[in-house]
Amino acid sequence: MRVPAALTVAGLVALGLSASAAASPQAQCANPSGTYGGAVPWGQRLIDPARLWPLTRGEGQLVAVLGTGVDGQNGQFAPGQLEGGAGTERSDCDGRGTIAAGIVGAQPDPSTTFAGVAPGAHLLPIRSTPSGDGDPGALADAIDTAVDRQARVVLIAVPAVSDSPALSGAISRARAAGAVVVSAASATQQGARTYPTATSGVLAVGSVNAAGEPVQTEAGDYVGVAAPGADLVSTSAGAGGAVAHRWPVTDPGLAAAYVAGVAALVRAYHPDLTGDQVVTRLTLTAHRPPAGGHDPRLGWGVLDAYAAVSSTLPADVAGPGAAAAPPSAPAVVPAAAPAPHPPDVAAGVIALAGVALAAAAGVTVAAVRRARRRGWRPSRFTP
Repeated sequence: MRVPAALTVAGLVALGLSASAAASPQAQCANPSGTYGGAVPWGQRLIDPARLWPLTRGEGQLVAVLGTGVDGQNGQFAPGQLEGGAGTERSDCDGRGTIAAGIVGAQPDPSTTFAGVAPGAHLLPIRSTPSGDGDPGALADAIDTAVDRQARVVLIAVPAVSDSPALSGAISRARAAGAVVVSAASATQQGARTYPTATSGVLAVGSVNAAGEPVQTEAGDYVGVAAPGADLVSTSAGAGGAVAHRWPVTDPGLAAAYVAGVAALVRAYHPDLTGDQVVTRLTLTAHRPPAGGHDPRLGWGVLDAYAAVSSTLPADVAGPGAAAAPPSAPAVVPAAAPAPHPPDVAAGVIALAGVALAAAAGVTVAAVRRARRRGWRPSRFTP
């Protein structure tokens, strides 16, 4: 018998709820830990979105957050940033949707060091979780709603534990419309899969802790990349208009929110890329696992936001209208640990040439000075 997610240990850890909260419906809803004022959260340092904000903040992108709704009363969402209308849900008792939405697009605020990855993006909050676990039928309807509303990135904040023809059909329609669908590998039982995480055409995301170690149980050849999923900070439901957060949050499902935020940055900076090409770019630029190849829990490696946005890839995998390279067999394999900044070969050659010329000039000057002191007589070599 499957235990409702609200009662699982993972749910209690992720949202900080206690068993005593069952006393009243209001007490069961998520509440803030406070306003986070500590050091910049490690997951945010790893992704380092502020480094990319001079290039793009995700403007013009609509990211659909499919899960438990999003509490639009948290003060770290900008006025008008959360879209309304048919199919949207701007309340969130559970809290997971608000946490995921904050990772994607929370605004920088002087009261906290936490900020979202793509604060220029708009968010489309859709409730796809009528119960504790994701429901494949409800997810299918939510994906169709997101595509109808022109969402360019679709984040599955709460995947389902089973598949259905309706869900796989919705994924096919989303992919045909050019949307990037991102879903976390968050199954808690060995050998289990979540959906649409394991569905072809979805960017499946593994999760890591601050040491770079995988923290989720789910694994498979369909996992594309990994991102932070443990000891996180993000926006909280129940803030009542304040800037308020939950921490520490450990939930492998939240790793997909980091990837969705970076996907929004990529789409804003490379508007001509297809959805498949965005997925290819995210997988090709990831920091490769220690073995250099695909890892069933880390995919092709840990997300590298700066490289994903700023790298120049070959036209056959990155150019407009080009066929996307399959994530399972990248056409270009970066080094196992790529440098934080993309290498600039021309700049490197010029710099080395400058060093060489400076060294040569220094040797010449020293030789002339010695010759003058000797009256320009040849020197005697002494072994």
